Amino acid sequence: MDIVVVGLSHKTAPVEIREKVAFPPTGMEAPSRQLLELPAIVEAVIVSTCNRVELYAASRNPEAAIIELRKFLSDYHDLPFDSLSEHLYDFEGEEAIRHVLRVASSLDSMVVGEPQILGQIKTAYGYATEYKTAGLILNRFLHKAFSVAKRVRTETAIASSAVSVSFAAVELARKIFDSLEDKTVMLIGAGEMCELAARHFVNNGIGKVLVTNRTFARAEKLAAEFDGGVAVSFDNFREQLHRVDIVLSSTGAPDYVLSAKKVKEVIKARRHKSMFLIDIAVPRDIDPLANKIDGIYLYDVDDLQGVVQANLKERNKEAAKAEVIIDSEITQFQKWMATLEVKPTIVALRQKLDQVRKAELEKTFSNLSGLGDKERRAVEAMTNAIVNKILHHPTNVLKELQINGDGGLYIDAVRTLFDLPEPTDSQQHEADDT
Repeated sequence: MDIVVVGLSHKTAPVEIREKVAFPPTGMEAPSRQLLELPAIVEAVIVSTCNRVELYAASRNPEAAIIELRKFLSDYHDLPFDSLSEHLYDFEGEEAIRHVLRVASSLDSMVVGEPQILGQIKTAYGYATEYKTAGLILNRFLHKAFSVAKRVRTETAIASSAVSVSFAAVELARKIFDSLEDKTVMLIGAGEMCELAARHFVNNGIGKVLVTNRTFARAEKLAAEFDGGVAVSFDNFREQLHRVDIVLSSTGAPDYVLSAKKVKEVIKARRHKSMFLIDIAVPRDIDPLANKIDGIYLYDVDDLQGVVQANLKERNKEAAKAEVIIDSEITQFQKWMATLEVKPTIVALRQKLDQVRKAELEKTFSNLSGLGDKERRAVEAMTNAIVNKILHHPTNVLKELQINGDGGLYIDAVRTLFDLPEPTDSQQHEADDT
């Protein structure tokens, strides 16, 4: 049995392709069940996010499974096979395992270290559990992926530094003020960047949010989205600045909305208590000369991008540590996978030889009617010992080879030579429990 992955992501397909291949959360049951109807697919999970669509499967014929999964994506979404295939990737065996562990650990994400993808895979697994499309292999595999992702976050600092402008602003604020709980932030402008940064501030415990905008209704609307948020008239927001610890400005105005002179007046009114000014507007909203005023910490968008780039370098260093963790986890999981093949084979081989032993005993006993119970038991014990001795060395060799990753060909050879049937899912479950 092998793990197989077929999919596409932000690295291989533009958004106009990804959106055509996406599966809506409310419609996962039908495609999940259809996957199990494919001849080569034993188990399946569908992962569908804005940045990737991937099909995870367990199969005894990975080459056929890849072809079937590629065709499934094309047929299900009514897309030309050849044009869609240009954007698809596929993995099997160790590379499939590595890929999924890297995805779950956010090493393959658009932003390395972002936490959303792990939750999205857990959601996908939840659907597969509900619709019973994940069995022994994918259950164990995805739980392994979850534990690896947790280990990566615990043992590395891959998610500890901000890699977005808005969150970098929050990180800097926490360094300046230690705690944000009793602080007030004012948003000058009510655009998307201001809103995103404000949400980061709120999630990190900011005390109060003030919003001002040239269109007061827009300020009111955004302020209402935060507990205790207050809209401030654009005409007199400068008179409110002495109450504010953090200013986040993004207006699109052609001239400065805050002069250095005004900032100097504000810091004096605050009795020189520190202020953090974040100017993410282009052209800039705040006179850069304000940064020379004692107690003022002014960062523009380039300053924040510099912080982001430095943090990205740190994340990449941590990603290298994560890759080492994944390598060790792959080895462990492959050893477990190996037992799924070797144990049922050994059990089937023992049963086959035991059937031959019993059949030959019956023939022998029918020709030796004078044997007593004691003699019959002795002969039976002897034949049983012979079978055990014959199986002892091959069994140990199969186990050792499989642990080292070289047992696949030998298992196939044993099954062919002794005409053993393919293991059923129930036999693999039994083997996993032994």
